[in-house]
Amino acid sequence: MIEISRKIYCISILFLFLSCDNEVYQPEHNQTNTSFIQVEVKHKGALKNMMHKGDISSKVSLQEFANVKNFYAIGACENLKGEIQIIDSKPFNSYVKNGKIELDQTFEKNATLLVYAEVPEWIETAIPEDVVTYQDFAKFLEQKAKEFGYNVEKPIPFQIKGNAQKVNWHVIDWVDGDTEHSHEKHINSGVNGSFENEYVLLLGFFSKHHQTIFTHHSNFTHIHVLNIEKQIAGHVDDMLLGDQMVLLLPLLNTQ
Repeated sequence: MIEISRKIYCISILFLFLSCDNEVYQPEHNQTNTSFIQVEVKHKGALKNMMHKGDISSKVSLQEFANVKNFYAIGACENLKGEIQIIDSKPFNSYVKNGKIELDQTFEKNATLLVYAEVPEWIETAIPEDVVTYQDFAKFLEQKAKEFGYNVEKPIPFQIKGNAQKVNWHVIDWVDGDTEHSHEKHINSGVNGSFENEYVLLLGFFSKHHQTIFTHHSNFTHIHVLNIEKQIAGHVDDMLLGDQMVLLLPLLNTQ
């Protein structure tokens, strides 16, 4: 009788172990009883005011953010004399001098357009190898954000890291007194180039409701690039992602 009881006990323990081992883990972000707080994305200035009104005046001094921790921002300098990239409170602001790109790593700039957020912590996920083009990435980003529990009706900051096949970029250097603005003229007014098969860090902002504000009318993302090795940073015009690149999204905080 004792032997039978022992066998029953062992079988019960084995069943419990197998049941636990086969349990499907559900990410915390998908739990319906928990609410999450997304980081707040803010902006100064608007693309439509540049394009239609020729307003490229200063909207904010970067000095206002010099002591802000975990600060991420992209934008354009006052009078469209360069590009703004601030990554984890470290400025990599680019401008054109004598036909070459220079980096200003201070907060001594004013912005005519700035989109920014404070992100204390990021989560990382692999980008599939079939996500290659700018359009591919935009679809993947929205899909992955939904899976992670983000409200995609609100703006979302993001980063991309890794070796890209190609990134086309420009650093604007607007001609003083020119009042006729277009996307093509912005690309060609300064210095443009490309990175091919190089390690890059891309910082961007996604929004479905800020076209002509801080994204162009034809897409939902605004992205800048930093190549630390070459000391070049600028606005991304197009890109082809490489293998084993990763997407970073802000960690959601529980309410």
